[in-house]
Amino acid sequence: MSEVLNHFLKYVSYDTESKEDVEEFPSTESQRVLAEVLAEELRAMHAQDVRVDQNSYVYATIPATMDKKVPVIGFIAHMDTAPAYSGANVHPQIVKQYDGGDILMNQETGLTMKTADFPDLLKYKGQDIVTTDGTTLLGADDKAGVAEIMTMAEYLLAHPEIPHGTIRIGFTPDEEVGHGADLFDVAGFAADAAYTVDGGGLGELEYENFNAASAKVDIHGSSIHPGSSKGKMRNAILMAMEFHNMLPVFENPMYTEGYEGFFHLYSIKGDVSHATLEYIIRDHDAASFDIRKKTIEHITKILNEKWGKGTVSLTITEQYRNMKEIIDTCMELIEHATAACKECNISPLITPIRGGTDGAQLSFMGLPCPNLGTGGHAYHGPYEHITVEGMNIAVDVGLKIIELFYK
Repeated sequence: MSEVLNHFLKYVSYDTESKEDVEEFPSTESQRVLAEVLAEELRAMHAQDVRVDQNSYVYATIPATMDKKVPVIGFIAHMDTAPAYSGANVHPQIVKQYDGGDILMNQETGLTMKTADFPDLLKYKGQDIVTTDGTTLLGADDKAGVAEIMTMAEYLLAHPEIPHGTIRIGFTPDEEVGHGADLFDVAGFAADAAYTVDGGGLGELEYENFNAASAKVDIHGSSIHPGSSKGKMRNAILMAMEFHNMLPVFENPMYTEGYEGFFHLYSIKGDVSHATLEYIIRDHDAASFDIRKKTIEHITKILNEKWGKGTVSLTITEQYRNMKEIIDTCMELIEHATAACKECNISPLITPIRGGTDGAQLSFMGLPCPNLGTGGHAYHGPYEHITVEGMNIAVDVGLKIIELFYK
């Protein structure tokens, strides 16, 4: 069994699901447990400066083997799994030398992963595929990234003859609920640049992401008995529907792809007297992003003019920005990663992230940080899967990046 697989199977046995709308940091105590496990493993490998801070961020150093002054680079992954699907009592199973057909994941329920739904499977014929039994997610997002970084660290620490500068390692909590980089100690990490290892398929290289904001719309109505409400009732639910219908119909996630932005209504609740709409606003282009925010502000203004001042209140909260404007100033990070993929016989795939990543926030905190693929697929649900060979290649790509960085 490969070292990276050993690490991966161990880490997915820990339930580290993060939680939304929790004031404590990290949002779940179980993340603290895995943080301590990782720190103990790093100490056993003889990594230096290993520490777990009060917020369960894990930091460690692989000391330089070169005498001359060279840049410090880092590798970062997150420990938590998404609250979208249970991460408790994961039962990983390995499909040995996959035959290219549909995969029966659970004999009892009949749950099957079909190649018609997951065509990426066909690329992995003859390889060993790790899945779940369909009752939980697998946790490859991002415990595959954690396992790959730990395997890299283990190899480098066991081979001090390999020339490299100082390498930093960081593991973060609560990435899946949007807080992974919030309390990251960039100054203490003291790296010139880093890579998050938190992408999907092998060869993925991401350094463009959405500009992002959330929007909360509160609508205040007037509840009157329907039998005597003519000219008096103002139904907040209907006004909420009116608000949403004023947005561009085809600019929502189900109609967009690539660089196309959107307004995404993810929550609507309320009654006649009060209704709340919650949106996320996304766009890769900064100018288009600003137009989207102005659009939703303009709708608020129009409805207040129609229904009366204070009927609609809007709160827009900035979330993160497109890291491209930072990475464009240090494209050697992308050049090294692209070359590393090619030398590992993997086609580099540079794609925009239709979401966010810790790397985006870290880039604007002073740590340029593009994102590397782990080899995983179908994250956040029961069909999540990854190949053993893919994880091994991801380790090779990381080690090759280090080699090229310090040539």
